[in-house]
Amino acid sequence: MGINSPSDQAANLQIGPTSEGMVRLFVEAEGVELPLDFEPEEADEIADEIRAAAARARKVKT
Repeated sequence: MGINSPSDQAANLQIGPTSEGMVRLFVEAEGVELPLDFEPEEADEIADEIRAAAARARKVKT
């Protein structure tokens, strides 16, 4: 499955700081729990990528 592959799978996403000073993205779907920890600077880069993707997605004509 890639970025453009449609999917009916649902997942929960939680984002927050950890007690160790990391930023955690916690994904939960169908019995799978995936904690992803990032340094704050990495999290800033991910946030920038998400904003850029959202801007590009707004320009897509369907």
